[in-house]
Amino acid sequence: MAILTFIDLFAGIGGMRLAFENVKTKCVFSSEWDKFAQHTYFANFGETPIGDITQIQSEQIPDHDILVGGFPCQPFSIAGVSKHNALGKDHGFEHPTQGTLFFEIARIIKDKKPRAFLLENVKNLVSHDRGKTFTVIKETLEELGYYIHYKIFDAAKVLPQHRERIFIVGFREPVVFSFPTLIDRHPKIRNILDCDVDSKYTLTANLWQYLQNYAAKHRAKGNGFGFGLVDLDGVSRTLSARYYKDGSEILIPQTDKNPRRLTPRECARIMGFPETFKIVVSDTRAYKQFGNSVAVPIVQAIASEVVTSLKNSDILQYPSRSALQLKLFEHRDLHYEKSVTLS
Repeated sequence: MAILTFIDLFAGIGGMRLAFENVKTKCVFSSEWDKFAQHTYFANFGETPIGDITQIQSEQIPDHDILVGGFPCQPFSIAGVSKHNALGKDHGFEHPTQGTLFFEIARIIKDKKPRAFLLENVKNLVSHDRGKTFTVIKETLEELGYYIHYKIFDAAKVLPQHRERIFIVGFREPVVFSFPTLIDRHPKIRNILDCDVDSKYTLTANLWQYLQNYAAKHRAKGNGFGFGLVDLDGVSRTLSARYYKDGSEILIPQTDKNPRRLTPRECARIMGFPETFKIVVSDTRAYKQFGNSVAVPIVQAIASEVVTSLKNSDILQYPSRSALQLKLFEHRDLHYEKSVTLS
């Protein structure tokens, strides 16, 4: 049987590509506009992704079996929405640039008609604008002729951080598919830490005092804002792209010292990247890149199920397309209900 092929859109540093290559599929095209992410991608995969997806014609993209993409999440994330509201800016589909990038994915799906796709975004995508944003996404993909499945996963079962993300899978044919069931491996953050860490990662006295004062101020107001000093035998908060600023969401306690940040290599581990993954940018850039990436083991588990479904000849007997437009399939109704409950 021929090897399944995929394209890697909004590729970042290649977390989705790693996952799909680990299940024996072949990448035939990649796109990423950030030049620093391109440097990291090239160092690890030997190719530089093509830039701005809005400038790439569908004819320039090779035919492929699976479209893979983690389209920009800032317009839909809780933090992103709060930021844009505070600045008086639009968000979601009304965001002037990033919010429209989903429709670039839709354009390519429409033109290239891959057998399947896997999209990733933040958990808040489901609830954004009282569910209207996700309804537009889901209906757009269904109108393109695809059978849609989605589920929210928390990486904390397999990686030592809470990281809730929604994964949307679509198939051109109504194949049998189910999301993987993750085995809880009870990860501990101490298992991804280095023993000997440069002192530059230890917080200065001024920064540590500032974070403590900031947390105390918000506790007095009844807010939950503050630093995240981790339990080494547990899991951390979500690693974000802002980690380079002060590292406050994931601080590692140290004996007789101020807490410290994670190192970039530890950030790679907490996201599930292998030890062989090359970090070729500054610490600041590395923090941003890993914070914007995906939990590789989660994507790999889903990718494995997608590949299995594409190689399986079982086709479900779904209602006609016209019936689909009137009423969601019973099994999908149940799936959506479970997924929304998770959010």
